[in-house]
Amino acid sequence: MRKTIIGQVKKDTVVPEGEWLNVEALAEVEITSEDATHPIESAESALKLGQAAGWRAAGPGKQAIRLLFAQPQRLRRIWLNFSETLTERTQEYVLRWSPDGGQSFREIVRQQWNFSPNGTTSETEDHHVKLPAVTMLELSNTPDISGGHACASLAQLRLA
Repeated sequence: MRKTIIGQVKKDTVVPEGEWLNVEALAEVEITSEDATHPIESAESALKLGQAAGWRAAGPGKQAIRLLFAQPQRLRRIWLNFSETLTERTQEYVLRWSPDGGQSFREIVRQQWNFSPNGTTSETEDHHVKLPAVTMLELSNTPDISGGHACASLAQLRLA
């Protein structure tokens, strides 16, 4: 028997930059609203590996971001980053995908997260998936499940 001690296995949490999809070139973005200081252009920059402040809704309440792919995409990873430094709140987001241009949807994940300015101000989620032919990806966000006045936001979204 041969034996080799390889040490502790380090979990790779970041896909090398070249492996992320160029979402700007592959998809059209639909968004329910936008803050004038964080418009769709900021969301598109966030889609390009977080090179801007990200997207923020114009007002409180449930919001959605939809990516409509011109050609079906095989997705294996969805990486999300949310940031909230001002308001204590519990956010719920739902990530869904459609294989048929939005005629039907399949839920990937539904998750809640507590933000606290004096504690947790950032949430990063790394979803490993096996989605063979995505024509639409939808992220819906309820920024404050208690009905408060927080606005939905998304700092970064990456797809591989």
